[in-house]
Amino acid sequence: MQLYLDCPCTSFPRSFARDYKETYQYPPPSTIYGLLLSLVGEVDMEVHRGVKLAIGIIGDDPPISHILRKQRHHKFSKMHMGTYPTGKFSKPNYQELLTDLEVVIKVDSSEEAAPLKLTERIAIALTNPSQITRFGGLSLGESWSMVNGLRDYQNTDGEVRWLIKDNRGLISLPIWIDRKTSRGTFQRFSLSNHWQENGWVMIPKSPSKEPLPQKRGRSPR
Repeated sequence: MQLYLDCPCTSFPRSFARDYKETYQYPPPSTIYGLLLSLVGEVDMEVHRGVKLAIGIIGDDPPISHILRKQRHHKFSKMHMGTYPTGKFSKPNYQELLTDLEVVIKVDSSEEAAPLKLTERIAIALTNPSQITRFGGLSLGESWSMVNGLRDYQNTDGEVRWLIKDNRGLISLPIWIDRKTSRGTFQRFSLSNHWQENGWVMIPKSPSKEPLPQKRGRSPR
């Protein structure tokens, strides 16, 4: 399955970004995975782990713009109980934005364990959207980064430059973020004008829950 995605304005904040919200210049596989789950109305991040994704960029690199915006900064505490006055917990910060982003996404569900594969659910969402249940707008990255559209890729959409796995590449992107520990799994990439098999990136499978070996009892004397 090969998809075309058009997003007029978005941002992919780097994991270390704090007051200055620097962005990755290319969509991380972890973000694309979240977008596809949102498309099919899936809220469990674990369901389709093992799916393989490949990401390509149409045209030149998206330009980066800089804006000044007000952002909220707080952590949930028992003292505030979810109530955070805007004047006390908001401050202006700079943020980088990407504009005119056109992306090609390949999806391969051959190594998924889910009974209904992600590619099958995407096909249903695109051909019979009334058969799925989802909520909210479809966004790439933060919730305000709405996409213009998502459909099957056509050769007339333009030349594609693919993100290819390259341990010496200069493009480092997260492929999985552990929601419990906030620790990320990263992969290095380089860009290629030609499709290669090492463009596939697997969303890491769930750790297998193998039973612990039983302790040996004392042998009868």
